[in-house]
Amino acid sequence: MTKSIFIATVEPYSGKSVVALGLVNMLLAKTKKIGYFKPIINVDPREGMDGHIETIIEYFNLGVKYEDTYAFTRPNVMREMENDSLGAILNTIIRKFKKLEEDYDFTVIEGSDFLGEGTAFEFELNLSIAKNLSAPVIIVVTGENKTTAEIVSAVLNAFRNFQSREVQVIAIVVNKVKPEQADDVQQLLKLQLGEGTILAVIPLDKALLGPSMKEILENLNGKLLFGQENLSKQVDNVVIGAMNVPHFLSHIKENVLIITPGDRGDMIIAALQANLSISYPKISGIVLTAGFEPEEPILRLLEGLQSLIPIILVTTGTFETSTKVGAIKSKFTPDNIKKIQLAISIFERTVDVQALDRKMVTYKSEGITPHMFQYQLAKWAKKKIKHIVLPEGNDERILKATARLVNEGIVTLTLLGDPVEIAASVKRLGLDFDINRIRIIDPAHSDFYQDFVNTLYELRKNKNVNLEMARDMMTDVSYFGTMMVYKGLADGMVSGAVHTTQHTIRPALQFVKTKPGISVVSSVFFMCLPDRVAVFGDCAVNPNPTAAQLAEIAISSAESSKRFGIEPRIAMLSYSSGTSGEGEDVDKVREATEIVKQKRPDLKVEGPIQYDAAVDPVVGKQKLPSSEVAGQASVLIFPDLNTGNNTYKAVQRETGALAIGPMLQGLNKPVNDLSRGCTVDDIFNTVIITAIQAQDE
Repeated sequence: MTKSIFIATVEPYSGKSVVALGLVNMLLAKTKKIGYFKPIINVDPREGMDGHIETIIEYFNLGVKYEDTYAFTRPNVMREMENDSLGAILNTIIRKFKKLEEDYDFTVIEGSDFLGEGTAFEFELNLSIAKNLSAPVIIVVTGENKTTAEIVSAVLNAFRNFQSREVQVIAIVVNKVKPEQADDVQQLLKLQLGEGTILAVIPLDKALLGPSMKEILENLNGKLLFGQENLSKQVDNVVIGAMNVPHFLSHIKENVLIITPGDRGDMIIAALQANLSISYPKISGIVLTAGFEPEEPILRLLEGLQSLIPIILVTTGTFETSTKVGAIKSKFTPDNIKKIQLAISIFERTVDVQALDRKMVTYKSEGITPHMFQYQLAKWAKKKIKHIVLPEGNDERILKATARLVNEGIVTLTLLGDPVEIAASVKRLGLDFDINRIRIIDPAHSDFYQDFVNTLYELRKNKNVNLEMARDMMTDVSYFGTMMVYKGLADGMVSGAVHTTQHTIRPALQFVKTKPGISVVSSVFFMCLPDRVAVFGDCAVNPNPTAAQLAEIAISSAESSKRFGIEPRIAMLSYSSGTSGEGEDVDKVREATEIVKQKRPDLKVEGPIQYDAAVDPVVGKQKLPSSEVAGQASVLIFPDLNTGNNTYKAVQRETGALAIGPMLQGLNKPVNDLSRGCTVDDIFNTVIITAIQAQDE
């Protein structure tokens, strides 16, 4: 079951407020703690609250702090986008949303408003936010001022855009449709959308469109003369008082706004009398134009009346004023209870709330995005802080990653190297962290040195290692760091920024050794592709595994995938799919696949299968139509190191994907290897996954 839902639109003034109000009301019937989150707001918090957030919070008394309901203002997002910082925007939104989500049973997320500059990128940004928050989507499309064909086209374009990015749409609401169009829109869209998506068509209701007198006052920048207590009155009709009184009275309709020059005292008096009469509809207010205040006798008359309708004075002429009033887009406000209740009633009447509830209960996210994956990694690592040793303490990249890890409080760290040199490097690089929060050890001069030498000698003396050799080996940072892990002085080790893979993992293979039942140490990369995370194995350790080893690598990789929140669907890769190919190499993959099925019948596995059939739904369906894995593989097992290493690097370079790893599998305690071309981000992420591995030991 999902714990959130995203309300998205493709244009301004779509009426998503109606959906939000109805949805929150529906959810409160099932659970008490509902959160509300709008990633991007238009109003600077110093100038006031976002009106829609304020309405939702106050009307439903949600108890959400306003500062927790948003992540960015529109100007802030625009500045970030100018610096190509989409990743930073998404990371901040995920962090704020997850913090809010922890305190509530369900959270309604509202997309941005498409107002002001920057609307060109807004649809893409909303789509990315929904995907990264793993939230199912309700798309809201307005039918206002559109033909039936235009409405259908707008809905289908939006729906297909979300589908193409693998964002699940559970409902579409077409709002503000002319009543005479509603049936045609409903039937045409049902034919095109099929049964899988809930469809609601909401006919245009003028009672929701009319602005309040308060909105008119603010939009006209007017001066309120009378009627402060009645500013919440809604305007459904407008009449210009430029005729004689009898003709004027015949034009009065329910909840009418009268626009008339300020020197027309006859109109003012006639309007007030009509409002008091049971023979005429109620009047919402009066706008006096051209800057004319009523003459003194009229003002004295008005001052003597009680509970007056709002009377507003503006400097603009009658025609310009009426044009401005017609252009006002009314918004929901906390004080307009009648309008809020009407919106909720319309939602309940037009949306199949039972079907919507079933959709939310049965919704299951179909993957994890790179930004969400990285957020989850940091969150998991912080649950139980682990101690990681970094043998290459003098490397600048290691020191920069250390600063980030320390400042974010993710792990406890030991760096190996000369303390004086490391302190000098930290100062030279201008790194902003407290160096006293890490431990720095010079192996040859450490209090642990002699004990480590003796331990290594006892462990390796049957392998022709004498004491002198043990002393020499223990000055090597890889041996010293691995021994810290072996002795429990550190929970894991990350190295390889300077040293080779063999140099890094040889000590672990010699005395940390493999877990019971594991015969081969292997590796995986977490490939953070643009919109999903896949697991690639083995791309770093085993040159040419046998069928049995390949099967073991697949099972270990599936376990790693599951541990890190990715549902394992294993593709055993080869140059052919299914039964189409023959040859020694493809036979090995076929045999490995059968071994996996025998040992772990609970795992979804397909092989042999080509890469395109494994990851492309269209190709997968063509080549292996009955497969549970084809087209949606999340764990890709390569037949040999040559194929795996080249493929992961090609994908990384050509797509810009972040490759986290390699993460070694099968050792008794976590030791992980870096590439000598690694970045600070690589080190940061590898330390985090090592800490998470250590939580399982």
